[in-house]
Amino acid sequence: MIPAGTGARAAAQAALTATLRRKYPLDLALDEAITAHKLSSRDGGFARAIANETMRRFGQLENLVHHFVPRPPPPHRAGPTLEILLASACELLFLDVAPHAAVDSANRLAANDNKAVHFKPLINAALRRIAREGQAKVQEHDEPRLNTPDWLWTRWCSAYGEETTRATAKAHLRPPPLDLNFRRTPVLPPPEAGDGKRLFGDIVRLEHAENIEKLPGFAEGAFWVQDFAASLPARLFGDVRGKRVIDLCAAPGGKTAQLVADGAEVTAIERDEARIARLEDNLDRLKLEAKLVLADARDFAPERPADCVLLDAPCSATGTIRRHPELPWIKNAADIAACSDAAAELLDAGAAMVAPGGTLIFAVCSIEPEEGPEQIAHFLRLHGEFRRAPVSAGDLFGLDELITPDGDLRTLPCHLAERGGMDGFYAARLRRL
Repeated sequence: MIPAGTGARAAAQAALTATLRRKYPLDLALDEAITAHKLSSRDGGFARAIANETMRRFGQLENLVHHFVPRPPPPHRAGPTLEILLASACELLFLDVAPHAAVDSANRLAANDNKAVHFKPLINAALRRIAREGQAKVQEHDEPRLNTPDWLWTRWCSAYGEETTRATAKAHLRPPPLDLNFRRTPVLPPPEAGDGKRLFGDIVRLEHAENIEKLPGFAEGAFWVQDFAASLPARLFGDVRGKRVIDLCAAPGGKTAQLVADGAEVTAIERDEARIARLEDNLDRLKLEAKLVLADARDFAPERPADCVLLDAPCSATGTIRRHPELPWIKNAADIAACSDAAAELLDAGAAMVAPGGTLIFAVCSIEPEEGPEQIAHFLRLHGEFRRAPVSAGDLFGLDELITPDGDLRTLPCHLAERGGMDGFYAARLRRL
């Protein structure tokens, strides 16, 4: 009889290998591994918990493995030995799994791999030591610092100071809550329904949600999932009833849904077929209508300029590390430079779509200066026809701490820490003269 959790652990190890060695997004790697191992919903959840917590605590776990295995074998000879050690140590120290279950499962995983099998004695001995001595080592750790790679820690200290950097890194160690953005209509369940608590406006925050599709109101299109910070850029337009809005790089569609639900006539642009199909499915469930266009935003030419243009530009996504804990370990500063260059092209294209007197909102889910304020400073130097329209506390539910000295929106994961935090976002509101 195969012990419980064996398939989940195998899927977690496979996902970690794909992420750490091929820089594959962890969510996608987990989806593929869970499907390949034909896991139940419960086992799939266990696999996700192992893999996500391993990446969330990667710095600490790597430190522990190197402490108890001073000379780890080279990856090309050892196969997934390192991933087995990391995930099993995570189970022992951060997921409260019984030592015998974690160690025995690690030995079984090693035995089933033609490379790792040769290092089974090493895995067994190291994990038994970690089970006995690991918690004492964890107590010595500077958790925020260890779990933030040097390249990001240095950047953030330069941009925000060490105190804010430490608070942000600490926020990354906590799994994020789930925010539901409810439609404002009396025929749907009130936002207070269920276990959620109203955060601001029509956003309800849940601490835990096993299956989103089973939440009351999901099938009826009562809400969509969208972090509070991600909902703020579209709110900067103000009243959009009857206005023509172009939403660039629109998938998966949270901002499109916001704008349509608030009465705007939205044209949503997305260049990826799979992503625009997902956007269409999301709008269908919500019973909302928008004009969807499959196109590269840099090549799209509207029939006439729009009152409002929203560009949520592709970026390094360092503001979403709470949700994607692998990002610090699979990206580097070169990725930020590449994203910044691409966003500049999209920003120029979006500016050409704005009617005189209209509004352009530029947003990124990044906390890197090059992708946010430096991008806008460069744009305004080149585009004298635009002026910054400073954001006010009234635009942001009175949260003036989210406003930069230049009048832009800047959220950090450490904001609203006492209520569960939020993603990191930057947005600038620009008016065309």
